[in-house]
Amino acid sequence: MGVLDLIWPVWTDARSRRSAGARMRPPSAHSAWTLLLLAAAFLVGGSGIVEVPVKFSLDFKVQGPAAPFLLGIDKGYYKAAGLDVVIDPGNNSLDTIGRLATGNYDMGFADINTLIRFREQHPDKPIKAVFMVYNRPPFAVIARKSRGIFQPKDLEGKKLGAPPQDTAFSQWKIFARINNLDTSKVTIENIGSPVREPMLASAQVDAITGYSFTSYVDVKQRGVPVEDLALLLMADYGLNAYGSAVVVNPQFAATHPEAVKAFLRVLVRSLKETAHNPVGAIEPVLKRNTDTTKDVELERLRMALRDNILTPEVRANGYGGVDTARLEQAIEQLALANEFRTKPRAAEIFDDSFLPAAAERKVN
Repeated sequence: MGVLDLIWPVWTDARSRRSAGARMRPPSAHSAWTLLLLAAAFLVGGSGIVEVPVKFSLDFKVQGPAAPFLLGIDKGYYKAAGLDVVIDPGNNSLDTIGRLATGNYDMGFADINTLIRFREQHPDKPIKAVFMVYNRPPFAVIARKSRGIFQPKDLEGKKLGAPPQDTAFSQWKIFARINNLDTSKVTIENIGSPVREPMLASAQVDAITGYSFTSYVDVKQRGVPVEDLALLLMADYGLNAYGSAVVVNPQFAATHPEAVKAFLRVLVRSLKETAHNPVGAIEPVLKRNTDTTKDVELERLRMALRDNILTPEVRANGYGGVDTARLEQAIEQLALANEFRTKPRAAEIFDDSFLPAAAERKVN
């Protein structure tokens, strides 16, 4: 769009009024300012669009499941929507939420269950989720079948390795309770994230908690045969929780609501492209993470699409939204791990007002 495209409606409106018999007079102050501002926008932006800067934080390093976010940069979709988006890797969901809370980032990707707990502890930081990406969470227990683990109950009498701050491990008490596990019979070994997968691969522990597409693939890459790996997805064993969502700094949402909506429209487009062509969508990941391989990251992405993104609920209702009743149930279930001082309501956690229209979000 050029400056002429912007000024033309003002000019043609003036001509139509003249042709209708209006007496010619100097342009109004409003019209003059409109023309000046439009011209300035053209000169500054070059394309006639003043781009809104958006600083976005992932929840972890750049891996396959980040493809839908990065695709919009490399394909120019954000630019076309009037956004200047920068996407940075993260450390974990809590860190990402903290980046938004301090105002250092505008938007991010974080686990909604971590957000719920954060909101309880920081009621003065009204950060909300605005688009659900992982309709089912990737929380999992990854175990060695050779250690006799095939289902949750088999964890009794075994050693479970888990980083204390691990997002998946934060669901352990809930997972254990709804599956009638006697936790006194499970030895929890607090380990650091960097040694989690190596310890399972070397059989120093019998099982670990982690994100399915991260830990499972990493352990397999360390030489453990697929036949020896049991992948217990917590969502398959009674966990009602949603997973990770796009979250927004409240001040940014209030100041730039149209930018938030534009970002989500691009994300829907990118999710659809990624679902149709994961092989093509993985390229932006490989471009930013040269320490991995295409096969590894493509496997992660396909796992996320299959198990977390393209769920029956999403296929029925479309991308991005949540079922309020289910989210309320998930909040109730979180209390099984630790009681809330003040239990939040679903509407305090998820804001659907920025979502694209339902027809636009349909899976096709």
